[in-house]
Amino acid sequence: MANIISIGTALPENCHPQHEILHFMQKAYKLDETEARKLAFLYRHSDIKQRYSVIEDFGKPGEQWEFVQVNGHGNPTLNERMKIFHQYALSLSVDAINDCINNIIDAIEITHLITVSCTGMSAPGLDLEVAEALNLSPNVFRTSVNFMGCYAAIHALKIAKMICDSTSGANVVIVCTELCTIHFQQEYTLDNASSSLLFGDGSAAVLVSNNISSSKSLKLKSFYSEVAYRGKTDMSWQLSNDGFLMTLSAYVPQLIKEDIKCFVHKALIATNLEQDAITHWCIHPGGRKILEVIQTKLGLTDQQLSYSKDVLSEFGNMSSPTILFILKQMQQELNGASANVFGVAFGPGLTMETFIASKE
Repeated sequence: MANIISIGTALPENCHPQHEILHFMQKAYKLDETEARKLAFLYRHSDIKQRYSVIEDFGKPGEQWEFVQVNGHGNPTLNERMKIFHQYALSLSVDAINDCINNIIDAIEITHLITVSCTGMSAPGLDLEVAEALNLSPNVFRTSVNFMGCYAAIHALKIAKMICDSTSGANVVIVCTELCTIHFQQEYTLDNASSSLLFGDGSAAVLVSNNISSSKSLKLKSFYSEVAYRGKTDMSWQLSNDGFLMTLSAYVPQLIKEDIKCFVHKALIATNLEQDAITHWCIHPGGRKILEVIQTKLGLTDQQLSYSKDVLSEFGNMSSPTILFILKQMQQELNGASANVFGVAFGPGLTMETFIASKE
């Protein structure tokens, strides 16, 4: 048995209203009046109110920028971006884990640690840094999920369930930490504009255990995933000398629209559930358009998508931690009634991954 016991979150200090980020982008991209208006239109219709970032520049006038103007050139190198990742990722991860396990277990009781990220990497990596910072047992089981993007937290939950199903006394902590904004690209392209409009920074940790329970525990019941290979070039994340380059095609919502109803049906069959048995829809807000097409195809109400829309508005898309931010809100508001949570997220491939968790 694998139970989601608690979820913790952490955010950078810098909270930037969407209109501030827009002004930054208009200047950084050196847009003329026509292009600036087009970008402003997209920002106004993003349904995002604010986002968090480890970068201060997004709220500063151009003459005070430090990140974009680093070393006198426009685009920071990959090396410079990774230095920023190492400066902030550990503290955010530790804060999220402490928020997660507070008053539940001590750090030394963590038996398994899974770190998740697609925005930074090194060896020794974030897993060892977290283990040392929290003074975890030197024989703690560690593994990492890298470069799976927005669905990576679900993949990590799947690993946590496998561990709990095979190892007695397991307290598995997953921590998803993404600093998406450190990969801002100064060249004005549709992909870069889409990324700069949508993504934010954040961290989320979840405790999955087979020996702890609480009044709001959620039992992980099943997982289902598919890859739509025809969309493999529509969502991608590539390394370059100038940081990680995002491809985010406008065709992605159409791909999801074509597949989502059949995909959800097959995921529900695995647990013999009908769609009307789902009480909570934990949908990854890859963007406003993605939520709209899912709502239409599945016939969901505004209320059923309220958690996803709220997280998109308050934090933007933080990649892998985002689905856990949504699930945290749901779990905190669970009352004595039973619940069936259906979660789904999307990533490179184009990969669609789901989980079903229940409160009985």
